[in-house]
Amino acid sequence: MRIAAAQVISGADPRANSDVIRDYVARAAEQGARVVAFPEATMRAFGHGPLDEVAEELDGPWASEVGQIAREAGVVVMAGMFRPSGDGRVFNTYLVTGPAGSAASPGAGGDIHLGYDKIHLYDAFGFRESDTVAPGESTSVVEVDGVPIGLAVCYDIRFPGQFTTLANDGARLNILGASWGDGPGKVEQWQLLARARALDATTPLLAVGQGNPASEGREVTGAAPQGVGHSMLAGAKGEVLREASDGAELMIVDVDPDAAEDVRAAIPVLTGGRVTE
Repeated sequence: MRIAAAQVISGADPRANSDVIRDYVARAAEQGARVVAFPEATMRAFGHGPLDEVAEELDGPWASEVGQIAREAGVVVMAGMFRPSGDGRVFNTYLVTGPAGSAASPGAGGDIHLGYDKIHLYDAFGFRESDTVAPGESTSVVEVDGVPIGLAVCYDIRFPGQFTTLANDGARLNILGASWGDGPGKVEQWQLLARARALDATTPLLAVGQGNPASEGREVTGAAPQGVGHSMLAGAKGEVLREASDGAELMIVDVDPDAAEDVRAAIPVLTGGRVTE
């Protein structure tokens, strides 16, 4: 399966950000990608105003436009957006939309339009995501061309149980969108965590981050996590298969969804555990 990691640098305007999605999707589709994965907060970058100003449901104008972009290109798009939670906060949602197809007929039928709500909220390093964001309640595995793909968002990466749950639920690839906070040692943490979660679950992980605004000369202020780049494909043994730089970049990767089977046979951590929660 060919997948594009669209390491964009989002801004404040959702409409402008949807134009960026259109551009990256067109470029990815030209290179044969079936899935184009964008980061968390693609709809609006953190630190650019209240999230409830732009929050909408999955049938709202922004998500619908992204769905139209995906269908016109014949790809599945994954992108971070925000939905109203009903309590004055929002859900941090990973939208999945487009013609999901089947193993026998890639790209045909099997239309999908849904969202995974981020479960683990980033209340760390002096930042409190839970003040404005409500937590999701359940993990999610979606199917594209017959391949089950587990979904995760940013701070979820620090919780190994979510990734082993996704693997036990059938995921043969996990995709995570993020907007990682910058600071001393933060890139190294991101790299280590992505590799560790792939190894924990013996499942390849494509971790797609926002690019670092500083790479384009933008001033980064405040505590909001706006991205560090370094999107990565980690293999089922925790090895780095591809890694992006810190700036905006379209990274095309080919993932063999069956590659984890030999690893799981050799290292049966999914079935050999003795300690449970």
